[in-house]
Amino acid sequence: MHIRKNDTVVVIRGKYKGRRGRVLAMYPKKSRVLVEGVNIIKRHTRASSRNQKGGIVEREAPIHVSNVQPWCESAKAPSPIVMKRLEDGSRVRVFQINGETLTDKR
Repeated sequence: MHIRKNDTVVVIRGKYKGRRGRVLAMYPKKSRVLVEGVNIIKRHTRASSRNQKGGIVEREAPIHVSNVQPWCESAKAPSPIVMKRLEDGSRVRVFQINGETLTDKR
């Protein structure tokens, strides 16, 4: 998977098609990503020592990585990511649409 945590992605299929959000978590073994504000579910929780009040809690659920595509801010369009090898041997992630490199915001 070329998508990483904190990347901005756009949903290309499903109920939330066209919605943009930041990747909150990655689940590579299941090929799923958790995107901010996408695939909202309602979880019924019971009151406990950790959660003082019970009730219905809304939160994001993971979606399949094939349903999202990275968002290129300079091109204002979604674009696949390709890996390029530099002269010094290091690898960088590059948008396929315009060749711009991605900076890691970790």
